[in-house]
Amino acid sequence: MITVFGSINMDLIATSERLPQPGETVAGKTFSTAAGGKGANQALAATRAGAKVRMAGAVGRDGFADDALALLAEAGTDLSLVKKVDKPTGTALILVSADGENMIVVVPGANGDVNGDDAEKAIGKLGHDDILMLQLEVPTEAIDKALRLARDKGIKTILNIAPLTPDAARLARLADIVVANETEFERLAARSGMSAEERRHELLRVHRETRQIVVVTLGADGVIAAKDGDLVAVPGLEIVPVDTVGAGDTFCGYLAAAVDQGLEFKTALRRAAVAGSLACLKPGAQPAIPTSDDVAARL
Repeated sequence: MITVFGSINMDLIATSERLPQPGETVAGKTFSTAAGGKGANQALAATRAGAKVRMAGAVGRDGFADDALALLAEAGTDLSLVKKVDKPTGTALILVSADGENMIVVVPGANGDVNGDDAEKAIGKLGHDDILMLQLEVPTEAIDKALRLARDKGIKTILNIAPLTPDAARLARLADIVVANETEFERLAARSGMSAEERRHELLRVHRETRQIVVVTLGADGVIAAKDGDLVAVPGLEIVPVDTVGAGDTFCGYLAAAVDQGLEFKTALRRAAVAGSLACLKPGAQPAIPTSDDVAARL
C-alpha cells in the first residue's frame, strides 16, 4: 500500500503560442480545467500503475472539490483520509505554450489546512511494508511531522522536493528516497550551474553523505540516480511534447508503484521514465497520466 500525503487541486489551463514575458499580455488559444495537485497527481499515477493507493489531504466545500477527486475515485484510490475544510479547494493557474513548456501559479487554499494531526492519522494507517510519498505543496510542519513519524515507525518514504521551497534541502534529509529535477538537485547539493559530469560527481557525493537513494530527472535526457554507491541512468522516450505539466508527478507515482511492487531498481526507473514521457503527449496533468498497459506497450 502507498499513502500519498499531499496536495489536491483543480488546474485551470490556458494555452497560447508562446509564454508571456513579465508585464506582457499574449492571446490565448484554449481554456480547460482538470484535476491536479502534485499529491493527487502522484496518487493517480501510482494507482494507474497498479498499486493500492490511499490519498491523504484536504479539499474545500466548493464546486471544485468533487471534480478534483473524480479521477482518483474512478481509478479506485482510497479517499478516506481526504478531509473537507472551510476554504476553497486548491487551484493551479497554468499557461502552456505551443512547444509544451509551461508557467504555473499555485494557490494552496484547502491544502494550507493540512496539519500535524493529518500526518498522525496518515502514518497510523501504515504498516511496515507500506510506502509514504510526499511533495512540498502542503505546509512544511505537516511534511516534517509525517516524515519523522514514518521514520520512527520504520516506514519507507519517498519525497519529491517540488515545488522547491526554502525547507526542501532540510526535509530531504528525512526521506529514504529523494526525487528532484535538475534545478531542485542544485538546491540539494548547494551548488548551481553544474555540467553533466559535475552533476554525476555531486549526485554520488550527496548519496554517500546521506546514504539515501537520490533520483534526478533530466527531462528529455531521462533519469539518473545514485543507489548502493553507484550511478544508474536510464533514458526516457524520444517524443515531441504537447504538455509537460504532469510528467514529473507521473514519474514519481510510477516509481513509487514499482518500488512497492518490488521491481529491480533500474527496471523501476525505466518504467517511471517511460510513463513520464508518455504523460507529455496529452494536455493536462491527470488526464495525461498513462495506464500500466500504455507503459508496458512502450517498454
